[in-house]
Amino acid sequence: MTTTDPADAKRTLVTTGSEWWRTAVIYQVYPRSFADSTGDGVGDLAGITSRLGALAELGVDAIWLSPFFRSPQKDAGYDVSDYCDVDPLFGTLADFDRLLATAHGLGLKVIADMVPNHTSDQHRWFQEALAAPEGSPERDRYMFREGKGPNGDLPPNNWESVFGGSMWERVTRPDGTPGQWFLHIFDKTQPDLNWENPWVREQFKDILRFWLDRGVDGFRVDVAHGMIKQAGLPDYTPPAEGASMGGGQHDDSVLAPAIEDPTEPPDPPYWGQAGVHEIWREWHSVLAEYEGDRVLCAEAWVDPLEKVALWVRPDEMSQAFNFAYMFTDWKAPALRRVIKESLAAFEGVGAPSTWVLSNHDVVRHASRLALTADSPQGAGIGPLSPGKPDPVLGLRRARAATSLMLALPGSAYLYQGEELGLPEDMELPDEARQDPTWFRTNGEKYGRDGCRVPIPWEADKPAYGFNTSGKSWLPQPADWDPFARDTQVGIPGSTLELYRTALRLRRELELGAGRIEWLKGFGSSVVAFRNGPVTVLANLGKVPVELPIGEVLLASEEITGGVLPTDTTVWIAN
Repeated sequence: MTTTDPADAKRTLVTTGSEWWRTAVIYQVYPRSFADSTGDGVGDLAGITSRLGALAELGVDAIWLSPFFRSPQKDAGYDVSDYCDVDPLFGTLADFDRLLATAHGLGLKVIADMVPNHTSDQHRWFQEALAAPEGSPERDRYMFREGKGPNGDLPPNNWESVFGGSMWERVTRPDGTPGQWFLHIFDKTQPDLNWENPWVREQFKDILRFWLDRGVDGFRVDVAHGMIKQAGLPDYTPPAEGASMGGGQHDDSVLAPAIEDPTEPPDPPYWGQAGVHEIWREWHSVLAEYEGDRVLCAEAWVDPLEKVALWVRPDEMSQAFNFAYMFTDWKAPALRRVIKESLAAFEGVGAPSTWVLSNHDVVRHASRLALTADSPQGAGIGPLSPGKPDPVLGLRRARAATSLMLALPGSAYLYQGEELGLPEDMELPDEARQDPTWFRTNGEKYGRDGCRVPIPWEADKPAYGFNTSGKSWLPQPADWDPFARDTQVGIPGSTLELYRTALRLRRELELGAGRIEWLKGFGSSVVAFRNGPVTVLANLGKVPVELPIGEVLLASEEITGGVLPTDTTVWIAN
C-alpha cells in the first residue's frame, strides 16, 4: 500500500514571488554548434534566430546563450576580448538584436553568458597592463605578482591550472628581461582579473547595463565562485584523488565544505571565498534598476548544497546550478537524498532549486549515466577511455532521468541536443580536438569537445542540416541520422516527443510551482513522490515494480502489464 512519508509530507519549495525564472525551463544554446547560417562550419547568431521556432515548439521558456562576445576563441569564447561587441565569427550586434526580438516575439526570454573571472590576454585592459610599469593602476586590474627565488624565477605559489600546468605565467619586460607573473586559473591566454579593484567592478556594472539596455533578460555567470582569492595567495595542494582537474573547477572532491571538519580538505584558496558575495549584491542592485524580472544564475562549483544556497540569498543571485544533482549516481537512495537536500537548502533562503543533467562542460548524460568506469569532470571520454557506456542503456536512463527531473518543482536547464537523445561523441580524432584541456595535458585528458559537436537537424542534409555546406568545426558522427530532429518530430516514443510532452504537462499542471510529498511502499530502488496532481515513479532497480491504478500521463519507456520496467519513469494522474 502506498503511503506518504510524514516526515516529508510538508516539504515544499518556497516560491516567495512570481518571477518567471522560479519555474522556468531554460535551454542552453552553444552558439558555435547550434546552427550555421554562413556555411563556414561554425554556428552563428543568424543561425540561432532561424531555428528559434523549434525551441518555442519544444516548450521551453528561455534560452541561455553561451559566449558570443568578441574573442580570439582560444577557449570557445570564454576568453573575452570585448564584452560589448559580438565576435565576427557569430555575426554583429544587429544580428543579436534580431535574435532578441525574434525570441521575445516567440515568448522566449534570453539570458547572456557573462565571463567576469578572467578576460582574454588580447583584451585592451590586459594589453595596457602589459605595457604599463609594475605597480601601476593598469597592472592592478589583474593578478600580477613577483616571483619567488633570488631572481623571481619561481611562480608566486604552487597553484595548478584547471586546464593543467601552473596557474602562473611570467611576462617579459620591454627590455627583454623577465618580469612579473600573472595568475590564470584556466589557460594562460585567460588572465584573472583583480576583483578587489574597484575600477574592475565599475567596468562590469557598465557592461551589464550595456546588455540590459539592449533587452536581455539576465545573465548566467561563469565561475561565479572564483573571482576572489584568499589573502596572501597561500600554497594549496588538492587531495590526490582530486588532482585530475589540477585543483579542479569541476572536481567536487576538492570543493569546499561549509562546516570546518579536520577530516575534510581545506577550502581551495581560489574557490568560494566570502568576498564574492559582495560582488553579487552589487550586480543584484544593477539588475534592480531595470523593469521586469531579470535573472542572475551562478555557475558556482561549491559543496555542500547549503553553501551553494549562499549565492541565492534574496539580495544576491536568483539561481545557482545544482551540480550536486547533476553528478548524483543513478541510484534511488542517492537521488532521494539530493532532491530532499536541494529543496531544503534553497528553500532556506527563499530561492527555487534548479535541476540540470547536461551542459557544455560535462559528458552528455545519455552516455554518462551508463559509464562503467570513473570519468572525472572535465577529463572527457574518448576512443581509449575505459568503461565505455552501452548506448542503449545510456539513452534509456537519460530519458528516465529527464522525465524525473522535469517533474520536480523549481527551474530546470536543458542542454542543446539532449532532447534528441544525443550521446557523447567518443570517437573524435585527436587532430580534430580543440579543447585547451587536451593540449595542456598533452592528450592525457580528452576534454569537453565530445559534448560540443554540432547538433543534427535533418538526416539527409549536409552536416545534418547544421548548414548547407557540410562543413563542421568539429566532425559529426556518421551514424547520427536517427538522432536528427526531422526523424523524430511526431514519432510516438521518440526522445523529442517525450521532451515535448513532458514540457507541455509540466506547464499545464504547474509542476514547477508545486510541492513534493514523498511516497513509501514502492521499495528502496524507486524514487516515488506526488507533485500536485501527479504521482511520479522512477524505477532504478533491477526488477519491474507494480504500478498504482491511474491514468499514465507520461512514460519514458513503453508500459505494459501494469508494471514499471527498470530504468523507467512514469507520471500518473492522481
